[in-house]
Amino acid sequence: MAAPASSRRPLWSRLPVIAQLRQSVGLQRGMLVTGLVLTAIFVLTAVFAPLLAPYGFAQLRGPDGPFGAQQPPSAEHWLGTTQGGYDVLSRLIWGSRTALLVIIVAVIASLLVGVALGLIAGYFGGWLDRVLVVVADAIYAFPSLLLAIVLAIVISGGQSSLWGGILAAALSITVIFIPQYLRVTRAEVIRIKSEAFVESARVIGAGHVRIMTRHVLRNSTRTLPLILTLNASEAILTLAGLGFLGFGIEPSAAAEWGYDLNKAMSDVTSGIWWTSVFPGTAIVLVVLGLTLVGESLNDLADPRLRKRAAGAEPVEDLGVDPGPAADPAMATTPETTKEGVR
Repeated sequence: MAAPASSRRPLWSRLPVIAQLRQSVGLQRGMLVTGLVLTAIFVLTAVFAPLLAPYGFAQLRGPDGPFGAQQPPSAEHWLGTTQGGYDVLSRLIWGSRTALLVIIVAVIASLLVGVALGLIAGYFGGWLDRVLVVVADAIYAFPSLLLAIVLAIVISGGQSSLWGGILAAALSITVIFIPQYLRVTRAEVIRIKSEAFVESARVIGAGHVRIMTRHVLRNSTRTLPLILTLNASEAILTLAGLGFLGFGIEPSAAAEWGYDLNKAMSDVTSGIWWTSVFPGTAIVLVVLGLTLVGESLNDLADPRLRKRAAGAEPVEDLGVDPGPAADPAMATTPETTKEGVR
């Protein structure tokens, strides 16, 4: 008997993003590749910021003396300098690291808490389920930026250090996005817990914890990649909003794109465009990249939205083993695949 096609493929080709990339075609693949490229550039820039940035994020002087304020792009300062005399390119590169830290804290915290609460609410139901859903709806109705401003003031009086600003933005995103993770996970758990394989696990004596973690949770996370990317995008926008409104991170503590946009408002009317165009473009491109990745992964995870090229291999990640065919004639028919008889 021939081995399944999935077992003959190398391990790297079955990784989550690689597998979706191989399934995508046409415009769908173009969107996914574009999003992955933009996201990869953002992540690599944040990781290697000390090597890529020509100056420090708060550096005002070079070997030849002070930089000077509002200097146009030149060989010494490729993207010019800001009103405060900072190098725009260096602030842009270091700001990607600040944004990445906010994303990591917000996504991990909201994912862990939201998925855990959704799993408990959907599996056990009853009064606990109703209470969690009502609380989630009440929190979700609260504006995230307003909550971020309140947390920024509570944490550090509105003038944040690096970690103070990161925590203010990340905690506000965490609180706002926990209800989304809760409701999505809860809906999937309610659907999956009535499946035959869950009932079989109960019959053989498996405990609640084992059923929840080994059977229910593993099959209820299909839509999480989209929410993760939207959460990451919202974290960047909230951090930029805090900085733009004056509740963000001090420029001497870390670089932050929203703060630079705030200080560049007066430059626009004077024809000094480089102090605002580059930070704003960075925010747009990062949010666009994350959104494209999330939307593409969501489409590829849904068989109704997934488009496959003519002659492509059958979908192998349906999670259903059809077993031996009951009809011998059908078992030898070449048109029989895991998706059924065509």
